[in-house]
Amino acid sequence: VTLVESGGGLVQAGDSLRLSCVGSGREFDQDAMGWIRQAPGKEREFVAAISWSGGTTKLAESVKGRFTISRDNSKYEVYLEMNSLQPEDTAVYYCASDSSYVIMTREPPRPDYWGQGTQVVVSS
Repeated sequence: VTLVESGGGLVQAGDSLRLSCVGSGREFDQDAMGWIRQAPGKEREFVAAISWSGGTTKLAESVKGRFTISRDNSKYEVYLEMNSLQPEDTAVYYCASDSSYVIMTREPPRPDYWGQGTQVVVSS
């Protein structure tokens, strides 16, 4: 079972990025999926989650109005559209999945499956 993220990079404050994650080795179209991030020196924190159908989403308060999560079950992919990026968004972003949407949205995040992460750096 693997989750592979892409799309991270170095951007300036106010810019946008789109993260993508593709899963394999499991029927991810039955799982809740989401994004978790870890900033330098901080604990991992929940960012966004989406139910298996895509009909329910949840965003952390710190990213509401700026980030959007979506998925394409035909491709086993999940996306995180990040707009108006700020330096405090600098972190390693991990794609994750779990059979339970509730577990996917909990703090601290402890879903069953994790990707290796993609670095996002936002300069001021």
